[in-house]
Amino acid sequence: MKRQLIAIALAAASASAILASCQRSTPEDATAAAPTATPAPTATPAPASETPKAAPTDLEQLAQRLVTQSAAVKEGEIVYITGRAQDAELLENIAVDVRKLGAWPIIEYGSDRLSKRLFFDVPAQYDAQADKIGAELAKIVDVSINLANNTTQDLFEGADPKRTAARGKANEPVVQAFLKNNVRNVEVGNDLYPTPWRAERYGMAEGALASTFWNGVNIDYSELQARGDQVKAALAAGNEVHITNANGTDLKVRVQGRPVLVSDGIISADDIKQGGAAVSVFLPAGEVYTTPVPGTAEGKVVQTRTFFRGKQVDNLTLTFAGGKATAMTGSGPGYADLKAEYDAVEDARKDLFGFVDLGINPKVTLPANSTVGTWVPAGAVTVGTGVNTWAGGDNSVPYGLTMYLPGSTVMLDGKAIVEKGVLKL
Repeated sequence: MKRQLIAIALAAASASAILASCQRSTPEDATAAAPTATPAPTATPAPASETPKAAPTDLEQLAQRLVTQSAAVKEGEIVYITGRAQDAELLENIAVDVRKLGAWPIIEYGSDRLSKRLFFDVPAQYDAQADKIGAELAKIVDVSINLANNTTQDLFEGADPKRTAARGKANEPVVQAFLKNNVRNVEVGNDLYPTPWRAERYGMAEGALASTFWNGVNIDYSELQARGDQVKAALAAGNEVHITNANGTDLKVRVQGRPVLVSDGIISADDIKQGGAAVSVFLPAGEVYTTPVPGTAEGKVVQTRTFFRGKQVDNLTLTFAGGKATAMTGSGPGYADLKAEYDAVEDARKDLFGFVDLGINPKVTLPANSTVGTWVPAGAVTVGTGVNTWAGGDNSVPYGLTMYLPGSTVMLDGKAIVEKGVLKL
């Protein structure tokens, strides 16, 4: 999900795709999660190239925390668990902990190979089919736990943009059914899952990224609650957000009266009572986000560097007027493909400014000179267009652009709450 920039809610031909994209999406993560398989009770060995390094040492403890602390699973509930075969041990541990509580697990294994074949080997005539399995699962599943751990960045290189758009459009109602039915959602990945290509992208050794990721996931998230509540209170009391960056970003947007949500790693009783987007967490956790007052976004957003299906995109720039993107420019080998994907979505809702997201986790860090950002480091700033139901908005278009803005300054009604990438609250 999520991405260096584009969020494609590809939503595809199976239930796991729906769950992977029902909240938000990121570049390669969202795309790769889309076309997976129908539920299967067992896994096949993962190819060596898909085996992550430096996995957490205590998978039993991690599974228990995901089930009891993050997802708040209760007796009698149905829990849908999805991920790649290389994480079979963790997936199975989660299933056992679910059953220990008297709840019922369903495990779906997938792989990058299967995802690719389910897209390219399935005839285009079926792209408009809505996912019947996903529609039925939306009625019975209480909790979804998804390991967003695709290991290939260019999995859908050469995919026809019109086909991806058609799949997203067909499954939009199913995606929203999970939200409407208050299915609790825990995503483990958050555009930080350790892979060689992602480590290179962030300017880190793979082992360092793995340690950052797993230490960030396998912590007690209760410590993030106080920080999240503080930032949430500030945004909820504010009116205008002004985001600037040395790369040319200069955007103003009003947030007065908009719901403010926190991903602190725990789905609390209050979150469950609120329902909808409030019952989702993204791990590693540490984000506070809100949606705009419609029609108020004005200015320019520049993402210094991002990637689309493994190809670099430089200085992706969106100009906003009256709350919607009116122009897009960029350069680099991936820009033409990104623009083609964007243009293939024939829905004006894709242009609407979608959300403002602030990172609050001090334990997840990227190198200071990294030009490619991500969601959760304290002081991180992320904005996006299109789909924002995951953030409490009402735009369910199955597409969006996510733009990470490391090193930004955020003024809230004239007071700095983030200053050059440092959280001030």
